[in-house]
Amino acid sequence: MRLNWRKRDQPSAKQRCDFGREAFIQTIQSKATSHVATRTIAVSEPIDLSNCDREPIHIPGSIQPHGCLLVADRQLRTFLRQSQNAPGFFNREIDNIVGMKVEDLFGSRVAHDLRNAFGQAINPARPATLSAYPLSTDLFCDISVHAFKGQSILEFEKVEIGLLDSPLEPARELISRMREARTIDALFRQAPRLLKAVLGYDRVMLYRFEHDGSGKVISEAKRSDLESFLGQHFPASDIPKQARELYLRNTVRIISDVFAEQIPIHPVLNASGEPLDMSYAHLRSVSPIHREYLRNMGVAASMSISIVIGGKLWGLLACHHYTPRVLRLAHRIAAEVFGDFFSLHLQAVIQEQRLNAARHARRALDKLLSEISLNEDSSSPLRNHLHSFAQLIQCDGVGLRQAGTYHAFGTTPPSTCIDELAGFLNEVTNGQIWATHELSGSLPAAEKYRIAVSGVLAVPLSQIPGDYLMFYRKEVSQTIEWAGDPKKEYAVGQFGDRLTPRKSFSMWKQTVEFQSLPWSESDREIAEAIRTTLLEVILRQAELLSEEKKKAEVRQKVLNEELNHRVKNVLALIKSIVSQPVDSSQSIETYAASLKERIMALALAHDQIVRHDGGGSIKQLLTAELSPYSHTASIDLSGPSIDLDGRAYSVLALIFHELATNAAKYGALSMSGTSLEVNWSLQTDGSCKIGWIERGGPPVRAPLRRGFGSILIDRSIPFDLGGKSDIQFDPAGVKALLVIPARFIRKGEETAVFSRVPAPTSQSNNALEGLRILLVEDQLLIALEAEDILLRHGAHSVSPTASSADALLLLDALDFDCAVLDVNLGDGTSLPVAEELTRRRIPYVFATGYGEAELISPNSVAAPFIRKPYEAAGLIGLLKSLFIPPKISG
Repeated sequence: MRLNWRKRDQPSAKQRCDFGREAFIQTIQSKATSHVATRTIAVSEPIDLSNCDREPIHIPGSIQPHGCLLVADRQLRTFLRQSQNAPGFFNREIDNIVGMKVEDLFGSRVAHDLRNAFGQAINPARPATLSAYPLSTDLFCDISVHAFKGQSILEFEKVEIGLLDSPLEPARELISRMREARTIDALFRQAPRLLKAVLGYDRVMLYRFEHDGSGKVISEAKRSDLESFLGQHFPASDIPKQARELYLRNTVRIISDVFAEQIPIHPVLNASGEPLDMSYAHLRSVSPIHREYLRNMGVAASMSISIVIGGKLWGLLACHHYTPRVLRLAHRIAAEVFGDFFSLHLQAVIQEQRLNAARHARRALDKLLSEISLNEDSSSPLRNHLHSFAQLIQCDGVGLRQAGTYHAFGTTPPSTCIDELAGFLNEVTNGQIWATHELSGSLPAAEKYRIAVSGVLAVPLSQIPGDYLMFYRKEVSQTIEWAGDPKKEYAVGQFGDRLTPRKSFSMWKQTVEFQSLPWSESDREIAEAIRTTLLEVILRQAELLSEEKKKAEVRQKVLNEELNHRVKNVLALIKSIVSQPVDSSQSIETYAASLKERIMALALAHDQIVRHDGGGSIKQLLTAELSPYSHTASIDLSGPSIDLDGRAYSVLALIFHELATNAAKYGALSMSGTSLEVNWSLQTDGSCKIGWIERGGPPVRAPLRRGFGSILIDRSIPFDLGGKSDIQFDPAGVKALLVIPARFIRKGEETAVFSRVPAPTSQSNNALEGLRILLVEDQLLIALEAEDILLRHGAHSVSPTASSADALLLLDALDFDCAVLDVNLGDGTSLPVAEELTRRRIPYVFATGYGEAELISPNSVAAPFIRKPYEAAGLIGLLKSLFIPPKISG
């Protein structure tokens, strides 16, 4: 069938693409009549890089000129189509082979061998071959046979007589060399070098497809005089979708001469109007777009080997030659075998690399876990190790948003945009790993920082939205530069400069704007491992917090019970003291004073117990109890530094108080010129022996009746502590021996002490004469007692108040000479009053029931403090010291 061109159907000059005799058929319009079928070719639009992806390259209607093609029926009996060069190729003086029997063209022997080969061609992607087959005495051909869509397609290429090549030798050489490459870098480096050496092409490139269809030259072997394309990127349009599909079907593609005219197939359409599908034919002609692209690069011949991993086209081994070149069938088979081996080997190495990366990430995460203190809150170790996370996944920055706070490392979005980004992630993650390489496409607001961040991989830290570990990548066009020779000039054909490598790269830069490098499956796997690990950390932290909360509740309960126990014990002890029989000869005033002193002794002991972690030293207890009497007698204390636990401390506080009280009434502390010696020592069994010796006082006689004090001294240590207590009423002075068992003893920090109790300053009843005093105290009874003490010692006026606010009002209304401030006032403190007093230069003292000056504000360190409950001598002496003028020398 001839092609009839009608002048009125021809495209305009602007639209026309001169395809020559290989005329590319894009639209076939059928016009049927009762006698004649007329075929016209119409080109509706010019072919360029924007629409070449619609070019039907699998049905070009022509072949390359280095061979011949015949199409027969499925049984290989009759020929249905031929390439226009077929009669001359087989040296037949006929015009048309179509309709001939196979035996008539080749003879029965050849027909028999062709049918046998055809029987082995099960998969069209792997055609049956006959290498250097003698069709006649003077015609040897490489023949490949495959069946497709109910037809038998036979391809013939002439070979020189006697030239017999085996595909095994080059394939074996290529594969044996590649076995030595155990890393991806070695594979990439070796493959182009081996192919160039074995197959003889001028340039061999390893071309990898990216996620969006664009490609990159990642390895290259070339002639030394050629410019390098290594590292160059090309847009997806350079290899359109339908070309990729053909690369999957036919893994080796040969172009022998881009300058040669293509050979038409006759007839173009079969009786049903279908063109010949040449998807698996290696002689299939080349798209005019692709041929011009290669011509503009100066390339005359090429070959590509498909790299297929997991059923997907991973890349190509692209071979360029700068003169026409036909690769023999044996070498094509060797290249095909090599391509299969390389694909499998690369897949294995990639899988091994992914496993190694996963193992490395796991080790790094385990190390990270070991470095994270379980005592830290869950956010602290994460923000302190962001740089470690950045090393696990290729990225430009890492951000952590947790509990409403944000921490970053490297290049990240502006902090003001994080809440908006987190809100978007809440909508898309659903508690799972989520990634994008084009953030602004999903979140338009991200366009303003796209140069810094175009890609995000988000790792949710919990099912509660808002907490994420985020990995960031920059816009890729900001990091890639042109890798070719910028001064290189390329030929320009009828399609203009758009068909040059540099123009392709320029197009590539436009298509990747707003995009980062994509996140790989390996990246997502590592991110999932990170997510699992961090969930373990957070859950562990939650468990620890829960356990700590339970322990704190138990501790609080124990403390409450202990406090309740101690308060009850103190109240019971006070009740016992109050309930003791009163000597009928004793006045109410004397009884009240005695009772008050005993309660003060208990208060002192309790204060020491709290201040010293449940106990205190013997020396401190004796110094506090005996200091009021040191102006009367000489008091000497000696012994090692020994601490008592809380129980023994309380007992001894009452005993020492009773001994001191009796001595003040009847013994050595009742007159001047006397002495009191108290010594203590550790015994070999760990117990503590305490001696109390009075000298120089009035003659001592044993009491006729035993009062509460005597009973307390005799029985409390044996009964409460299991120790010993012995008191002797020697006429020269009372002697007491006390033994405290070892279980109540704690060795102190000091070695030995020997001290003389200092004499207090004597206080007169008018020590505070004329002073106007502000008293801030929130406990009414304590305030009344303090007010009474101050007024009894000569104060002109005392103004009590229970809050800082009222105290400040009083300061504005009245004049004061000094103040007594209770530090803690229930729901507040007296520190604002102290600051105002300091500003007004009014002296003051702090009162505290906590017994620690450290609880007072650092701004008030110059102010003295007194412990509660108030003791008259101490309070009056402290207030009086506020008005002692400094000494002036000279």
